[in-house]
Amino acid sequence: MKIRDLMTQKVKTISPEETIQQAAHLMASLDTGALLVNEDDRLVGMITDRDITVRAVAKDLPNDTPVGRIMSTEIHYCFEDEDIMHVAENMAGIQMRRLPVLNRDKRLVGVVSLGNIARGQNQRASATLLQGVAQAH
Repeated sequence: MKIRDLMTQKVKTISPEETIQQAAHLMASLDTGALLVNEDDRLVGMITDRDITVRAVAKDLPNDTPVGRIMSTEIHYCFEDEDIMHVAENMAGIQMRRLPVLNRDKRLVGVVSLGNIARGQNQRASATLLQGVAQAH
């Protein structure tokens, strides 16, 4: 089974020009702690609630600070045509609960999470990922 078969396709993103206040409001409305940052249909970063706290609030940056100023630019990702077991092993190794999914043109097409993999009916992939993520905590 390929990642495209179980990923979440509709992903809400934010642009690097939007403000950290807008990011925080979007995170609250989506009940998430992380947003993918997309520019011209390209994944350029990720912003988390921790980024806002440590890189903005703790440094007294104003609410209208652009997301691009504090986002993380080193993003782990996978490709939509990769095998579920391969991606689960990679996610376990880097202890990530979710990864952006790109097509081979490196355009964002979705997100794969621990929940997606668990629902994918591959018990070995689910167990591998869960074990790797659990080691991080």
